[in-house]
Amino acid sequence: MDIYTIIFLALAVFIFLRLRSVLGQRTGNERPPFDRTAARNALGGAQDNNVVAMPGKVIDQAPLAPTAEPTPPSDRWKGLAEPGTPLAQGLDAIVDKDSTFDPRHFISGARGAYEMIVLAFANGDRRALRDLLSSEVYDSFDAAIKEREKNDQKTETRFVSIDKAELVGAELRDRTAQLTIRFVSQMISATRDKAGNIVDGSADTVADITDIWTFARDITSRDPNWKLVGTGSAN
Repeated sequence: MDIYTIIFLALAVFIFLRLRSVLGQRTGNERPPFDRTAARNALGGAQDNNVVAMPGKVIDQAPLAPTAEPTPPSDRWKGLAEPGTPLAQGLDAIVDKDSTFDPRHFISGARGAYEMIVLAFANGDRRALRDLLSSEVYDSFDAAIKEREKNDQKTETRFVSIDKAELVGAELRDRTAQLTIRFVSQMISATRDKAGNIVDGSADTVADITDIWTFARDITSRDPNWKLVGTGSAN
């Protein structure tokens, strides 16, 4: 056996020992392969025929446990509408077509929109109004702003409080949901002429204001925003 054969043999033995130390040996105590189906069944998950296969990906998720008992119909709108009233029926109709609708969340958002719209109108902020009003209501507000501008008048409005935002109407017309809110607020508002004289309202007196506004949204639209489509006042 020549010197080169001895060198290659020694190198082969060295490589074998290095691989053995890196990869280890089977001892019979190795952990068995993970059985996804058995584990899922043990946890009460879906069977194989409930696994949904998608191109390039497998979605494997056990059904979610219910988080709460279904709300009885008589308590569905507790604190918002009495069972069987037109308001309750209107809310039912909207939720039947849009399961994500939450009237309490809507009322909270409507309070913020009410204050924003009133202040934007007082300041003549057309950009803010355009995003919050229907085209018809915007045209009405814009005409009033133009009248003030023509007469060199400015309106100053400040909210003292919004005491109540109460849902008083709900209706589904084809794809359009309409919700009517009665706002009871206190505010200070005064309109001044070019010389600074007050021509309407008062800069010191707190006025009690009741507004009845209607908001609408196409429930089939991806746009989640509601717009003001009608205004009225009880004052």
